[in-house]
Amino acid sequence: MGRGAYGLVRVAVVVRAPAGWLWWPGLLAAGIGVLVPGLTGRTIGLLAGAVLAVGAALVVFAARRGRYAELARGAARAGKAVILQDRSVTLRTWRRAHRWWLLLAFLAAVASSFVLPATGGLLMAGAALGLWGKALWLGRWERKHEALLWVRTESAGRGGAAGKDVTAYVLTGTAAGDARPGGARAGHARAGGARAGGARAGGMRAGGAPSGR
Repeated sequence: MGRGAYGLVRVAVVVRAPAGWLWWPGLLAAGIGVLVPGLTGRTIGLLAGAVLAVGAALVVFAARRGRYAELARGAARAGKAVILQDRSVTLRTWRRAHRWWLLLAFLAAVASSFVLPATGGLLMAGAALGLWGKALWLGRWERKHEALLWVRTESAGRGGAAGKDVTAYVLTGTAAGDARPGGARAGHARAGGARAGGARAGGMRAGGAPSGR
């Protein structure tokens, strides 16, 4: 990117990007599974699925939390020349990169119902809840510190927002970008905000850099 400009993507948006694509297909697979008696019967399948869903939610929520916290503590103020990626672009990019894995996961969840009805779908839904929970946890951090966490786009593209390629987070004010703390969609578009994969490059102050950082 010219003149030292670099792209940033919201950490919380990257974290929650898979959630919707695990939740709704998971519920659909579970619903289909309920219609299949399976080898173990519906009752056992639903009970096993509920246990796995809770377990998956807890594991996903706890995974790498220490690394997220460490990167957040060491986050520095964003530079003047940055390109903020829209929330919708982040979600679309993730979906395109993982669409075949999502299809395989859905088919596997449906197929597993012939053994344990609804279990695979509930497992997917539980993982989605864990991701949403982690995004909310990040959102609490952002509200507490009155700053938004961002990561360089190319780093997050390989291994996620806390992958081995991620060496640091950067901070902007809470008015930057088009998503609320925690990565949820903002209720209205911000005037002058990011559009179609980019945001104001050069002299970016999007809501003001957080003080004392």
